[in-house]
Amino acid sequence: MHQENVFRSPMNNTSGNVNSSFINPILADNPSSEYQPRNNNKKGNNNNATNDYTDNYIHTGSFPQQHIKNRNNSVEGYPKLQRLFDLKRGQVEEHSVKPYGCRVDIDQMCSVLNRWIFKDKLSFDVVMIGCLTDNQFIYPLLTQLPINKLVSRPGFLFLWSSAQKINELSKLLNNEAWAKKFRRSEELVFVPVDKNSPFYPGLNEDDEPLFEKMQWHCWMCITGTVRRATDGHLIHCNVDTDLALENDTTINNAVPGQLYKVAENFSTATRRLHIIPSRTGLNTPVRPRRGWVIMSPDILLDNFDAKSYKGAVDKVGLNLPQNPEIEILRPKSPVQKKN
Repeated sequence: MHQENVFRSPMNNTSGNVNSSFINPILADNPSSEYQPRNNNKKGNNNNATNDYTDNYIHTGSFPQQHIKNRNNSVEGYPKLQRLFDLKRGQVEEHSVKPYGCRVDIDQMCSVLNRWIFKDKLSFDVVMIGCLTDNQFIYPLLTQLPINKLVSRPGFLFLWSSAQKINELSKLLNNEAWAKKFRRSEELVFVPVDKNSPFYPGLNEDDEPLFEKMQWHCWMCITGTVRRATDGHLIHCNVDTDLALENDTTINNAVPGQLYKVAENFSTATRRLHIIPSRTGLNTPVRPRRGWVIMSPDILLDNFDAKSYKGAVDKVGLNLPQNPEIEILRPKSPVQKKN
C-alpha cells in the first residue's frame, strides 16, 4: 500500500502549524480609531497604501482576524460550496440521534466509560475530548482509559486543548505504544476574535507574554485505515479548512459549533461522543447537541441510557446515506491514471 493512497488530512492539505501570535504592544490610553496604515507598497504607485493589519494592531490593539470579511460565512461568493454546506447541514440534522448528556464528575469518568465499553458494549466512531477552557484533565484520562476500545476501527479522535497543553499531548501521541493504536493525522486551530471573547485563553501567570498565543489546537488522530479515494461512504475530505474563526453567530458554549461541524462534515458516522474532563462553570455552559453524547460535569442535559442510545442509532443508521448531489459537489482526490 502506497502512502499517498492512505487518507492523511480531513481538511485542506495545508500545514496545521498556523501561527496566530501577535506582538503584545504598549497601547495608548485612547488608541486612535482613525489610524491610517503605513505604505508598504514598494512597487508601483506610492499613493496606493496596502492594508498592514499587523502594524494596525500595534497602534490600535485591533486583532487582524477582526477584519476578515467572510468570518461569518467562509464560503461567501462560492455558490457551489455554499450549496454543499447547506446539503451537509440538512443531512446531518436529518440523520442524527436526539441530544444525549451524561453528567458525571471528572474522577468518575474513567469508571463510567469502562462500564460503557465492557458491560454495555458501546463504541463510537467519532470521539472528541476537550473543550476551549483551561484546567482540563485530558492527559490522565488518555493514560487511564482504554481509548482504543472506546473508538471503533476505523474511527477518529479529536483532542482539543490550549497551545501549552497540546505540547504535552504531543509527547503522548509520539509514544510508540500510542502510535500503534492511533495515527496522528492533522492539526486543527480555532482562533477567537479578540480578548473579550469567552474563548480567549487565560494566562497561567500574572506576567503578560511577549507574544499573545490566542489559538486553540486540536490533534485529529485515526485508528484503522481509511482511504479518501475509495472510502467516500465513511469520510468526506476537504469540506472544511484547518482553521476556524470565531464569528458573530458563535454562541457561548464550552465548544463552539464550528468545532462540532468540522467533525460532522468530515465523518459520515452517526455515533459521536464528546468528553469534557473539566469544570467549565456557569459562565461557560456545556450545551447538548443533536447527534452527540456529551459527557461533562456541567452538561445541561443528563439523559443518557445505553439501551435507549443503541436503539436510536439503529433507527438512523451507523452512517449517513450517500446523497448524489453531495457526491458531485464535495472535493475528491484526483483519479489516478492507469499505465
